[in-house]
Amino acid sequence: MKIGLLINQEKKSAVEVSEKIVAILSDGGAEVLTEACCPLDGMTVFSTAEDVIRACDIAVTVGGDGTIIHNAKFAALYQKPLLGVNLGRIGFVANIEPDELGELKRLLSGDYHIQRRMLLEINKTRGEDSVTYTAVNEAVIHRDSLSSMVDISVGISGERIITYRADGMLFATPTGSTAYSFSAGGPVIEPDMHCILLTPVCPHALSSRQVVFGENAVLTARVQQRYDHKCYMTVDGQNYVRISSEDTVTVKKSSLELQLIILKEKNFYTLLNEKLKENS
Repeated sequence: MKIGLLINQEKKSAVEVSEKIVAILSDGGAEVLTEACCPLDGMTVFSTAEDVIRACDIAVTVGGDGTIIHNAKFAALYQKPLLGVNLGRIGFVANIEPDELGELKRLLSGDYHIQRRMLLEINKTRGEDSVTYTAVNEAVIHRDSLSSMVDISVGISGERIITYRADGMLFATPTGSTAYSFSAGGPVIEPDMHCILLTPVCPHALSSRQVVFGENAVLTARVQQRYDHKCYMTVDGQNYVRISSEDTVTVKKSSLELQLIILKEKNFYTLLNEKLKENS
């Protein structure tokens, strides 16, 4: 079995924890793959994280939820199961902690199950030009740091349904409901549900509320012309793209899905309460 190990070396104790992981997996007969930027003894090295995930049977990340999200798109693209070892502050997506590394032996025997997470397909279209992104957590249309609030209209199936005046607008997956959307006042949604969450960021109206759409909804968003050159879109905190009134952003369920490995069964709401208490 080939297991890819993707390490966020900026995290404290990441190298130490990774060395323990390599020992456990290698002793069990697995070949451990990693990136050229963070090689450890006894590992097979590839140029990039994408190359590692393409070549492995299972991918394991060492870091926080951000490390998982960063690699999740490759895992979804190549249909590889992904497990997170949490070294972050919260760790909603990671499944095991550093004191639970013994559970990794179960990867070699197949003693685990897969939780399938919905992703979003984001299309930015202007005339004949179109660019597509995949979101694990969310896509956010937002003002730049110096401009005033913006008016963003939202439609479904081609029909405009509402306009928000706000600092921004985000479209989140259930996985992303505990990320930026949660900070913006959005509801928490069980991560294995299939739906699209719309959350305005600092809206300038008491009537502005979050909306949860079904998984088959096709949503569109446009900014008004006077905000040209003042709006951007980010996808999972990356892909910083300028948005103008000539652009249409379309959001729908992706054909890809994220396969998360579950070694430790944890009640989502119990975990939610524990994580929020730890970081309050």
